[in-house]
Amino acid sequence: MADLSAFPITTRWPAKNPDIIQLYSLQTPNGVKVSVALEELGLAYEPHYVSFAANEQKSPEFESLNPNGRIPAIIDPNGPDGKPIGLFESGAILLYLAEKTGKLIPADAAGRYETIQWVFFQMAGIGPMFGQFGHFHKFAADKVANNSYPVERYRDESKRLLGVLDDRLKGRQWIMGDQYTIADITTFTWVRGADIFYGGREVLEYAKFPAVSDWLERCIARPASARGLNIPVKPE
Repeated sequence: MADLSAFPITTRWPAKNPDIIQLYSLQTPNGVKVSVALEELGLAYEPHYVSFAANEQKSPEFESLNPNGRIPAIIDPNGPDGKPIGLFESGAILLYLAEKTGKLIPADAAGRYETIQWVFFQMAGIGPMFGQFGHFHKFAADKVANNSYPVERYRDESKRLLGVLDDRLKGRQWIMGDQYTIADITTFTWVRGADIFYGGREVLEYAKFPAVSDWLERCIARPASARGLNIPVKPE
């Protein structure tokens, strides 16, 4: 049985099975990236619910694994050279899992780097811009009621990014063509999230991006997505 005692996070979220990947997450656009990927890859994992309501992501135990205090994070007891490894940042985790299994990423170097660039496109563009749009559109709407600039700025930039993605997807099943990759997973969870979490479908005019809309439906319809988008479950 793997020894995870070097990871203080396991004192707050004990591992029932320390021999499998431990996932610390929540059903946010960033959080479900990893659960969807783990389901796609068929890797055994144990999900742990990190409560934002209780500010658990800022607890000393959680920050011992991710000093930035953000979900998701993982511990893989079977990391490089057979030693446990802890990782945070969803993009880094997706790349690690893809390379660990040789799946969800092209085998050739050119395809691999092209996939990574689209992962970075989401991490550096879609995630931050959609997040700011959602913040001002939904969560801080009362604070900017007399100032339309924040909502307009992030709305317009989010729509521009959707246009970039729509152009990429025209004539393609997935971002990388015929192969479903971590680029799709990291991106569709945010495009879905802008609708589900922020109520932004109409404001961001999804109807004007038909290639994105069709691709989003394909992503959500995958059996692994149906499972992963609902993990972890909030404890009763």
